[in-house]
Amino acid sequence: MAGEEEEEVMVELSSFKLPLCPVVDASEDILLLWALGRPHLTLPNAFVCQASQSLRFDACGHTLTIWQAPSAFNKPGVTGAVMWDSAVIMGMFLEHCHDSQVFNMRGKRCVELGAGCGFVGCVAALLGAEVTLTDLPGRLRQLQKNITENTTHLGSQLLARVEELAWGEELDKRLTSPPPDFILASDVVYSEDIVDELLCTLQSLCGSSSTVILAAELRNDSILEYFLELSLKDFLVWRVPQSQWHSEFRSQRVAIYIMTKTRSQKSEDG
Repeated sequence: MAGEEEEEVMVELSSFKLPLCPVVDASEDILLLWALGRPHLTLPNAFVCQASQSLRFDACGHTLTIWQAPSAFNKPGVTGAVMWDSAVIMGMFLEHCHDSQVFNMRGKRCVELGAGCGFVGCVAALLGAEVTLTDLPGRLRQLQKNITENTTHLGSQLLARVEELAWGEELDKRLTSPPPDFILASDVVYSEDIVDELLCTLQSLCGSSSTVILAAELRNDSILEYFLELSLKDFLVWRVPQSQWHSEFRSQRVAIYIMTKTRSQKSEDG
């Protein structure tokens, strides 16, 4: 996407080592994404069909069936009833990184925020992680259905459970003791109203060795800029260049970010 005009540096975290683009200024990163990538010229939903009751994806040597609720998608504020490109791209990014030995998720503790239909969490579980998929009460039934049916189909190979979580509220100790190795989220930056609560939850979940992987749909530049601006106060933020994504699952309408707590935040945690 960015070519020679973007700086890439090799970043070594507790979880993996990868060439990344440092984000030091939110407005500058947004300018790069929209001016160079021009997401508005790329058609949305390249990898999903939001009118279908179910979608099938080949991931990690298995076929996952993901049930959607297209009728619920018409309700104001409901986005998790159907799949989005960012979830597919992020799930395949995890598989690609695992296959490329960038990181190993086997035995790692993962929490997915705003899990929606649950595809990303299912892929993480297929890679051997112990995953807690979270969302609001209205989305849990569909989410649990996807976890249960895929677990049954795969012979109980998925170590995954579903739990209610409202951003900004006190977290269950099971999520933070010990802190997760990975915090996963796709298409969670969709409204300026939820940014503060989302970041509050990220701060509470993250330990000194936690890594946040977040995929964003590029719909509204001001909302994503606001999220990045606030994130930079407490987190180190990098954008993953598309050269590091799965070669068959790329889109100019999606960005993937890696985040870890700053040293000052880690020191405050103890």
